[in-house]
Amino acid sequence: MPEYKALVIREQDEHNFIRTIETGNTDDLPGNDVLIRVKYSSLNYKDALSATGNKGVTRKYPHTPGIDAAGMVEEDRSGIFKPGMEVIVTGYDLGMNTSGGFGEYVRVPSDWIVPMPPGLTLKETMIFGTAGFTAGVGIHKMLMNGQEPGMGKIVVTGASGGVGSMAVAILAKAGFEVIAATGKEDAGEYLMKLGASEIIPRSEANDDSGRPLLRPRWAGGFDNVGGNTLETVIKACGRHGSVVVVGNVASPKLETTVFPFILNGINVLGVDSATTEMALRKTIWEKLASDWYLNKLNDIAHFVRLHDIDPYIDEILRGEIMGRVVIEY
Repeated sequence: MPEYKALVIREQDEHNFIRTIETGNTDDLPGNDVLIRVKYSSLNYKDALSATGNKGVTRKYPHTPGIDAAGMVEEDRSGIFKPGMEVIVTGYDLGMNTSGGFGEYVRVPSDWIVPMPPGLTLKETMIFGTAGFTAGVGIHKMLMNGQEPGMGKIVVTGASGGVGSMAVAILAKAGFEVIAATGKEDAGEYLMKLGASEIIPRSEANDDSGRPLLRPRWAGGFDNVGGNTLETVIKACGRHGSVVVVGNVASPKLETTVFPFILNGINVLGVDSATTEMALRKTIWEKLASDWYLNKLNDIAHFVRLHDIDPYIDEILRGEIMGRVVIEY
């Protein structure tokens, strides 16, 4: 079987990990049914954690990260997919403990694979990637819980990051007015281009008054930050609004009261995109290919080659990246 290039993370000793581009052989990949030639991948926060030795993400090293991959089927022992079919793999265990999309080949179980939906290219699927898919699942849940554009604006926190950018753009495409909360002073023009109608500094979504409820400022929220920011989004949400929870970059803790829930009927909607059931997974990708397709996808993405990915890993951990970093092979 062919050799291929991959980013490999090796553990030198405790708390010391190195990243190198190495040559591998597809015979050494996990013994799953479907071999995929990867054409595009993307950089996510979880990839950066894996690439820096976070044992909560990746238990054993050496390892190749990359929780996203899009490419063509080379072989399939299950008989479900034909060679040459274009497919997407995001989430499950890909890039965590199963060799991921930061290599030119992956071998995965057949039930992890989404056939390419009509209307998208391989490159476009990885601009969306886990970030766009996560945003899509969250927005789908909001709609299923009765959130409507007529109820008012939706606040998106951490708006300039990968998931935040996608949430801003998809919400705007779905007809919502979007308030984008960001800590990046230079992100305003970028976020307005994606469809935000209002930009606020992140301090305005980080109330420290200690009050259990605030004057309603938005009709719903999409939170990428966690901690006190999430508490603020909930306390300032209008009646019967929904707040999507997808991140914890500030803190995994939520300290609040029951009052927003029992007095204002607020819904808190969690998203676990990695294990989303396949029926919903296909529905979301079909929506991203049609009703939620973004003409401004290239405005969200920065394209790099695998050998150039190293500095972006550190930047995403520092919260310095706007939009999406896409790897093309």
